[in-house]
Amino acid sequence: MLAFLSENLATILICAGLAALVACIIWSMVRRKKSGKGCNCGGCSGCAGASICHAQKKPDARGKS
Repeated sequence: MLAFLSENLATILICAGLAALVACIIWSMVRRKKSGKGCNCGGCSGCAGASICHAQKKPDARGKS
């Protein structure tokens, strides 16, 4: 087992670094989605599916949306 680890240490470290990078990217995307910004950097102004992704707010009885 120790021989396997010593022979493949570089591969293991690179894979661990890549896994950490992917986890950070996913965490960032989830955080942005929860804050209502979506996953793209430009926002919803130029997105063709903005009306599908974010439902329009209906006005309440006082006429406010």
